[in-house]
Amino acid sequence: MPFCEVSSFQNGSEAAPGDNGIKIFYRTYGRGPTKVLMIIGLAGTHTSWERQIRTLAGTLTPNDEESPAGDQTPIASHNESLGVEVCAFDNRGMGRSSVPTKKSAYTTTLMAKDAVAIMDFLGWEKAHVFGHSMGGMIACKMAAMVPGRVLSLALLNVTGGGYECIPKLDRQTLSIAIRFLRAKTPQQRAAVDLDTHYSKEYLEEYVGTQTRRAILYQEYVKGISSTGMQTNYGFEGQINACWTHKLTLAEFEAIRAAGFLVSVIHGRHDVIAQLCHAKRIAEKLYPSARMVELHGGHLVSHERTEEVNKALLELLKASEEKLSTHDWTNLPLKSSGWIKFGRINSEGGASLSFMVDLVGKLHAFFLYLFGLLVLVAEYLRRSTRSLRPAKVGPTLT
Repeated sequence: MPFCEVSSFQNGSEAAPGDNGIKIFYRTYGRGPTKVLMIIGLAGTHTSWERQIRTLAGTLTPNDEESPAGDQTPIASHNESLGVEVCAFDNRGMGRSSVPTKKSAYTTTLMAKDAVAIMDFLGWEKAHVFGHSMGGMIACKMAAMVPGRVLSLALLNVTGGGYECIPKLDRQTLSIAIRFLRAKTPQQRAAVDLDTHYSKEYLEEYVGTQTRRAILYQEYVKGISSTGMQTNYGFEGQINACWTHKLTLAEFEAIRAAGFLVSVIHGRHDVIAQLCHAKRIAEKLYPSARMVELHGGHLVSHERTEEVNKALLELLKASEEKLSTHDWTNLPLKSSGWIKFGRINSEGGASLSFMVDLVGKLHAFFLYLFGLLVLVAEYLRRSTRSLRPAKVGPTLT
């Protein structure tokens, strides 16, 4: 089985305590000079990218499972001329990769180093890097860490981490959160994942005589049963990676200065990662970024597969043709204003950073407080209903 032992490709200063022996499971698909590294999000495995791999590589047969003669059945023969090789992997804490037991072993910086180690292991000098959700955070860290090795960057349903990981608080998302935490079986987890990943409209659509919800439910139960439920160590660790993630002004500047193109792709009905946060990231990466809004939920890569794949292919093509950032971006010029303000001087930059952190923490506190109030109100409402006096008929004498 294809594994990369990350410590073998990191020197002592790069590896975290306890990282010795951590192995990352990966798969490669297709052949060609164009390399694409795909980083999945929280609780996802490399197979979550299959709808994109099918289009980019022209096959879903992993290279390590090809026949000795190299016989490979093409799925999308019209893409063979692209000459794309794709690598997708399971992040630490999920799937077949190692599951460290310490939370400190899960940060987007360490996971970005895992991604770089895989590139080194494969002998890839440079690659186009695509990330979804937490994978987008990892991709951003990687791009800031080794900008010279990134050819382009695609960020799907991403946020800036920290308090931005808090979803829009309403009855629907609170219900999803409670069900997610209570899910103990593949069936329970599948039911929650559907409401998390897709828009309600999409799930209610009929395909023949069945709704998409019914069809996807069976697929999800089968998939979760085959890979197994994520362990508590892995889940809590990856949550820690998301919550502690942050890109500094210097890291945003490193990505912008590298000059590669960026595509920020997001579903308008994402209940997990709010669209406004993705827009803010795109604005901070102006003029390198293009914003692509689609009618879909958190797993927009599945719900709007054709449109997402089109956006990714456009990014590859524009990068290969060396399109300028100003010709690529669809953001208004004013989007770069925050950068000029944030770089007035070092003292002003520090003050701005402090204010942003303060506002973010206050925002998170009030969201948390609001969530508690909603839960208390719901509890009181149900308690009051249960205490209503029952109607008693006339007594018999």
